Amino acid sequence: MRLPLRMSVDRNLRRLRNLQSILRVGDGQVLRIEPCRACSKSPEGTNSVSIGGINIKITKPKNPECVPKNYLPEKVPQSVLRHLKWIMQKDLLGQDVFLIGSPGPLRRQLAMMYLELTKREGEFVSLSRDTTEADLKQRREIRSGSAFYLDQSAVRAAVSGHILILEGIEKAERNVLPILNNLLENREMQLEDGRFLVAADRYDKLLQDHTKEELDDLKLVRVDERFRVIALGLPVPRYQGNPLDPPLRSRFQARDVNQLPFNEELELLQESAPNVRSDRLAHMLMFASTLVSKESTSLGLPDFPVANLQDLAKILNVMPETSLHTLIQRLYPYKAMMGKEGQTAVTDALAKFDIPISKVEQSHLVSVERLKEGANVSLKTGRKTDNFKVESGSLDIGQSGSHQFIQTSYHDGLLAEMLQSHLVKDFCVIGARGCGKSAVIKRFASLLGYHIEPIMLYQDMTSRDLLQQRTTLSNGDTAWRLSPLVTAALEGSLAVLDGVHRINAGSFSVLQRLVHDRELQLFDGTRLLGKERYDAIKAEHDLTDAEMAERHILSIHPGFRILALAEPPVVGSSNQQWLSPEILTMFLYHNMRPLTQNEEQAVISQLVPHCPDLTKLLQFSHQLRNSNDPTVSSIASSLSTRQLIRVAKRLASFPSEDLYGVIQKACLARFLPRLAKSALEQALEESGIIKISSEQHSVDGIEKSITCEIKDNKLRIGNTEVDVYNPGNRTKVPDVLFYENAQHLSVMEDMVKDFILGEQLLLVGNQGVGKNKIVDRFLHLLNRPREYIQLHRDTTVQTLTLQPTVQDGVIIYEDSPLVRAVKLGHVLVVDEADKAPTNVTCILKTLVESGEMHLADGRRIVAANSGMKPSDQVIVSHPDFRMIVLANRPGFPFLGNDFFGAMGDIFSCHAIDNPDKASEMSMLRQYGPDVPEAILEKLVLSFGELRDMADQGLIAYPYSTREVVNMVKHLQKYPNEGLTSVIKNVFDFDSYNSELQEVLITTMQKHGIPLGASADSVQLAKEFPLPDFELAGQWNIQRQGGRRKTAVMALPVQTRKLGLKGPVTVRVESMPIDRTEARSDKFTEQQAFWNVPLHETNIICDIAVTKAINRSPGHTTSDIIHIGTANPVGLYSMNPRTMTANFIDMYDVFPMISGSFRPYVKLYPLGAPLDDNVILHEEVTNTVLNVNFETGEISRIVIDSLPQTAPDRSRFVSAAATKSSPYRLCSSNVPDPYGTVVFFEKNGDFLEIMSLLEGISHNVSLPMHVDDVHQIGLNQWILTEAKTNKKYMIVRDGIEDFKLNTIIEEGGAGAYVQKCSTVPMSDSVLSATLGEKVSSPNRVLVTPDSYGSVLKGFPDLSQADIYKSPREPLKNEQPSSGDQLLGFTRKQDKQSQAPSIVYLPGCGQVVRTIPTWKAPEGVLPKDKRPYLSGLLEVSDLANHKLRYILVPGATRQSPYASWLFNISDTSILMAETSNDGLVTVDVGGCVRLWETSVINLERSMAEWKNMIGWQDTRPLQVTYDRESGRTADDPKHGKVDSKNEPHVGGNTWAGGTGGSNTAGLGGIGGPYRLDAGHNVAQVAQWEKDNVPEHVRKAAREMAQKAFKERLKEIQMSEYDAENYENFAGHVRRQVQSLRVIIDSLQAKSKERQWLKNQTYGDLDDAKLIDGLTGEKTVYKRRGEKEPEMGAKQELPKKLRLLMDVSGSMYRFNGHDGRLEREMETAIMAMEALEGYEDKIKFDIVGHSGEDHKVELSSFEKPPKNNKERLKVVKTMHAHSQFCLSGDTTLEATRYAINTLAKEEADERFLIILSDANFDRYGISPAKFGQILRSDENVNAYAIFIGSLGDQALRLHKQLPMGHAFICLDTKNLPQILQQIFTSTMLSK
Repeated sequence: MRLPLRMSVDRNLRRLRNLQSILRVGDGQVLRIEPCRACSKSPEGTNSVSIGGINIKITKPKNPECVPKNYLPEKVPQSVLRHLKWIMQKDLLGQDVFLIGSPGPLRRQLAMMYLELTKREGEFVSLSRDTTEADLKQRREIRSGSAFYLDQSAVRAAVSGHILILEGIEKAERNVLPILNNLLENREMQLEDGRFLVAADRYDKLLQDHTKEELDDLKLVRVDERFRVIALGLPVPRYQGNPLDPPLRSRFQARDVNQLPFNEELELLQESAPNVRSDRLAHMLMFASTLVSKESTSLGLPDFPVANLQDLAKILNVMPETSLHTLIQRLYPYKAMMGKEGQTAVTDALAKFDIPISKVEQSHLVSVERLKEGANVSLKTGRKTDNFKVESGSLDIGQSGSHQFIQTSYHDGLLAEMLQSHLVKDFCVIGARGCGKSAVIKRFASLLGYHIEPIMLYQDMTSRDLLQQRTTLSNGDTAWRLSPLVTAALEGSLAVLDGVHRINAGSFSVLQRLVHDRELQLFDGTRLLGKERYDAIKAEHDLTDAEMAERHILSIHPGFRILALAEPPVVGSSNQQWLSPEILTMFLYHNMRPLTQNEEQAVISQLVPHCPDLTKLLQFSHQLRNSNDPTVSSIASSLSTRQLIRVAKRLASFPSEDLYGVIQKACLARFLPRLAKSALEQALEESGIIKISSEQHSVDGIEKSITCEIKDNKLRIGNTEVDVYNPGNRTKVPDVLFYENAQHLSVMEDMVKDFILGEQLLLVGNQGVGKNKIVDRFLHLLNRPREYIQLHRDTTVQTLTLQPTVQDGVIIYEDSPLVRAVKLGHVLVVDEADKAPTNVTCILKTLVESGEMHLADGRRIVAANSGMKPSDQVIVSHPDFRMIVLANRPGFPFLGNDFFGAMGDIFSCHAIDNPDKASEMSMLRQYGPDVPEAILEKLVLSFGELRDMADQGLIAYPYSTREVVNMVKHLQKYPNEGLTSVIKNVFDFDSYNSELQEVLITTMQKHGIPLGASADSVQLAKEFPLPDFELAGQWNIQRQGGRRKTAVMALPVQTRKLGLKGPVTVRVESMPIDRTEARSDKFTEQQAFWNVPLHETNIICDIAVTKAINRSPGHTTSDIIHIGTANPVGLYSMNPRTMTANFIDMYDVFPMISGSFRPYVKLYPLGAPLDDNVILHEEVTNTVLNVNFETGEISRIVIDSLPQTAPDRSRFVSAAATKSSPYRLCSSNVPDPYGTVVFFEKNGDFLEIMSLLEGISHNVSLPMHVDDVHQIGLNQWILTEAKTNKKYMIVRDGIEDFKLNTIIEEGGAGAYVQKCSTVPMSDSVLSATLGEKVSSPNRVLVTPDSYGSVLKGFPDLSQADIYKSPREPLKNEQPSSGDQLLGFTRKQDKQSQAPSIVYLPGCGQVVRTIPTWKAPEGVLPKDKRPYLSGLLEVSDLANHKLRYILVPGATRQSPYASWLFNISDTSILMAETSNDGLVTVDVGGCVRLWETSVINLERSMAEWKNMIGWQDTRPLQVTYDRESGRTADDPKHGKVDSKNEPHVGGNTWAGGTGGSNTAGLGGIGGPYRLDAGHNVAQVAQWEKDNVPEHVRKAAREMAQKAFKERLKEIQMSEYDAENYENFAGHVRRQVQSLRVIIDSLQAKSKERQWLKNQTYGDLDDAKLIDGLTGEKTVYKRRGEKEPEMGAKQELPKKLRLLMDVSGSMYRFNGHDGRLEREMETAIMAMEALEGYEDKIKFDIVGHSGEDHKVELSSFEKPPKNNKERLKVVKTMHAHSQFCLSGDTTLEATRYAINTLAKEEADERFLIILSDANFDRYGISPAKFGQILRSDENVNAYAIFIGSLGDQALRLHKQLPMGHAFICLDTKNLPQILQQIFTSTMLSK
């Protein structure tokens, strides 16, 4: 792209050098061409003028003051004379002319020169998109109650013989200018008042036959023969606008008026800058001429405003050493408006003409000395000081502003440059939001004594809003009111036009004449002239100021300046590139950059005296600003200088605020798109700004964590206090029902802080989250009156500020709530701010920033500290006025206007989210105090998940708290109605969307709401009879006092201090758990399940529970489930209620796992006060750790009797089992408060009893070798002797007093003890178990030969009877068709096959795990064996029942799962939870909660059925209650009606209704109720559902037939259809949600706009006065707005999917399913984008080691049906299977970017799907990242869908932020694509 430019530059350079050589003489002097005879004028008083032999007569003008003055220079350039000569020729021929050319003032000045030359009066009309027929022909006015027509410019010019100048032909709407066709062609026009304009020759002919009076009676008016039209316009196309209507074009003669020739322009520059060297001016002019050459224009560069070079020359004349490059940038800000290629082209041209672009020394302001007229400015550049005089304002020095301004060296230089520009021209400051533009402008005004007239520009602003507006006087007469801009021009103020980037260029163009020529013609005919022209006309015609005013000529104050403010244009945007060639000609431009970090630090530290250290914040904000990533840099606008100052003030006043939260709040991070949010989080982490972790509280505790109260006239919310307001009128103080909760109170505390600091508030959130309630409650607490205004899409600027009405023919403006709030000091609440167009709400900017605003009736709001006094035209803002704006979150699904993006930084923003679980529960409890807690929790969790899905774009509607509150209210009022029926009150909206219905049902069922379930869907385990208990033997316990000497033995005890190493603190990683309620569509024993987020190598070793009853006061009231893992060793601790899991990775603490070392972990939770600790025992190395699962502190317990064993470091894994140490941990369910933990050595002769709280350990010596130890009480243990299986009991009577009691077994009581209970059965359970009423001490034993054994009398009595329920031995050998998971195991020894056993004391149940191959006959279905992890055998001792509960199979299998089977023969581990519950975990990490107790099951089933509700099928009847007037005095049966007709009222008939004394219904005094059947019948629900089966069958057959016909139509077999469905079915929901997003955004883009100036529709409030006068085009209506002609065409976006179809995708698909995920992604994209080809075009390209551009589909021919889409994925699969190995990722990405960049598109996106196998092929991540960012026109993203180990994670960290994603799960891939689409592509 750069070669043609260099060629054009070189060609132009050669031309200009040749011209210079011709004009140059020996000493370097440039010759000036003097025309021989350009123009001849007769002496004063004569009446002709000639140019080049063309002579025209001069007629004395009737209104000489209307003849332009001071346009014609003394020495007219030759090219201008040629143009004037041509116009003179056309004038003599009676032809109208059209001067066409590039933007700039030359064409207009040429027309004015001709008028001045020929002494012709002119009528000037600046056309715009707002120009109507009335502005050209006639406008109605009202005087003294009568309406009349007033001629406008075209009619006045035609009748008076003036020249009509029409500027901006291309801007007028198409239906306006054709009304001039007949006037131009035939000089005829029909006027609205009945008159008819007639051509001069035709009128003169009529005069020969008629008198003038007769013609006047006929209302014929003569068009003067000297009437001419000069039209000025731009060529369309090339420039933006409407093309000439062919009939209109044919009536003009055209003349191309281009820039002046080089020599003439250079001569003008030399005249303007005699103090500047000619070569500098020539170089500047040559550069400008190059950029307007045809060659440069063909490159798409904007026109250089050559005509404005004279302004630069004037600056150079005063400061000759000023850098040319700096000045050129002021005239042509190419860095702000061009992309990289355009900037390169300009810099190349600068270099060609020796204009250095190196950094030069900046000018600095030395002083500004105010004079009586003007001001002397002194600027210093380097060592040189330049002085010059500029215009100034009229304010005294004391009045020139009191605002605080911190002037940095950069500001000093910027002000110096602005003063240079102020010397010659109006200027514009371009800068990002919040960079300090307003502050610099105020400083500029104060230096020069200017009064600032703030004028907020907006998109719908019309030319009337800019210049003059119609109004009515008190007597009803119409009048024109001057706009603030015109007032500023007359008074010499500084007009600040804020928002040039917003206003429509077609309306803004009316200011061109004011800017270029300081001349303006208003709608009422008034002319504004610059001071020099005004004085010249006044002096020439000897007129006074009053006489000039009578002639409607006013003087523009010489000190008047326009200062425009704008945000930088968006390069390449079709609607945000506002810096057009036309606007370029209007101003000099100053690009204001954001402050550097040091500058910002200096400003903030001086503005905020006690500001804390903000170094981190400043570093972070500048890191965002300097980022090359557009996603990151887009966030930076939320951390502007203005916002940082606000943050500093807040931190200075409230030091407790954390930096992380402040940044999140300022950026509104909660509602950022997911890409931007993740980028922000990553940037915060890199900057070391982390979230301060808040202590987790229970639901009950969080309610007390923050409170509010009013005491002593002070409001306290949390820790923040503020005085309660004392209003004069309390009627407008809101009072609303509000239930306080922690989250809302926290928000209100933040709002109070901002109120104290004087900020205006913006609350952003989803619908229904309580924004209005929070505000109303907030104002109620503060006692502040409120004014409320709700915006909508039809809100206009006028309706926002005033409400016009017509009374007695007079327009009366009533104050809007906004004005009333300003006057009275109320709080204005602006609701739904995002619904109104941003250009409407942006007018609030000046009110918030400076406290000023102009109203539609001419009044003006000024700040309370302005010093101005209130009057009829001035409203002084009340000092207590505040504003609170409410808006929905930006983006999908609300699709409102981005109010936060447009104006967020001028407000203090608060993100209002749905309450968190604790806060929402607290609030719902108050709405439904009688609704069960479990119901509330299910509602909160389920709707919370739906909101998360809405945030991700998976569903369209964001279900809010409002819906939940309404449901809770219903349940509170009608508790007998089922939850599922009540919840339909919300979901019936979605009942016709089958995909969404499926999502809703799945989500509700996940959280235990059985939506869609039937009350009959109960699937409890089948019951079997438990064998009866029989007396099997006795235990005799030898106690003190027995005959034998060995009855009781005092055991020797050695007490020592525990050795502790540590603690060391390990990071506790908190992660959410995705809990699913299992009782969704059916009721089973399983309550819920979730998956532990395990690493693929993790092995589950043990599960244990810290019960709620064992927790310390103040801790959570729920159980904590612990899971111990190995490889690496880790601890997961989960709270099922809060659905969070803490993970402690002990890889760095534990010995390294290597060789054949296979660690095995056992857990022992401690009780209060050590209840946040878990003992972790690794049996292989005998390592004992005390782990605090909340803080991450880990201590190693060291004691000599439990030596640590070194792990086996063998290099090769042995076939034998890993040797473990002999030391074991004794499990217990009754932890004591001393933290007692018992260890023993298998075949050892001691017990080690540790007391962790006391820090001591007791080593108890034993007289035998121990095989196993079981705790049977708080201080009692039962021991089994090795080899002999003898039993002993140890009783602890004191700290060091341990007694050994021998147990003698009699009968069949010598079985091996697998489990012994620690607490006894209750008497009722014991009696039910034994079948007799009994009360006795007892324990339950579990042995291999029994389902359960009861020790009656043990351990308190000396003799215990053993009752046993015998069982058959289980199978010992696994059949060949055994459990799949056991395929991992090797042959196991007998001892390793120990089941996991739990005893539930409350219900007397023994639960053990058994593998599927040990299941008894009849338990598993015979036809199809389910995939199971095992079974739970529940032996219900009390009820004598046996149940086998099937445990679903593991969804994940670790390659190291065989380690588990060294310990257990099942893949399930189990533990007891509170209330006789169970928890299991399988080898895949799936945790399941179970209920087996019959009592608990019955209670839960009742609650479950209540949620479903019962369908009342009884007929309903309508009952009317009325007062009968009768008494109940004689009860009787009544007569029986043999016909059984209905009877109402009376007291005669039996079976009547509403009567008295007789038996019936609804009456009074009857003896009893009697229903005679007279009821209103209705169809029962079961009847509706009872569709006959043959009807259902017919429907299915019709569907199948249609399906087969569709397959035949696309030639697709049923096999292919099934194959396609396997892929498409997995992403159907995501396809639907993506299509919903595209549909919604497409609907928004096609939203109809208001079309103004219509002849029918709704009355336009802005044109009420025009309607009073009788004009027709006073309506507006909705319609599709046509794009402006010449506007950039909206092209579809182009998306390319670059698929990795290399061999590794096929090779590793079996490992992680990467190829299948990629194929599903392709189908998702193809299906979702079908039908949107006009908006998004896509193609799919593959790459492999064989080829880097495998075409799978193209932009032109996307797949249209399932067959074609299946062909694409089949090709992907086949290519991956058969291609050569290798990788071309880099080459393919580079090729895809380069080719995509050449495509014509609105935006271009490349999504690369690949595995992370970069290491194998030596691909550099840095190089890949460079390629991703190689072309700014292509947004490239990489998604890694396959990874070996942590390849993808490491690669992701090395790639550009926000451009890489990891997706190792199919369901997440579409969501990642949605992030890209919604955050980047579709949001624009």
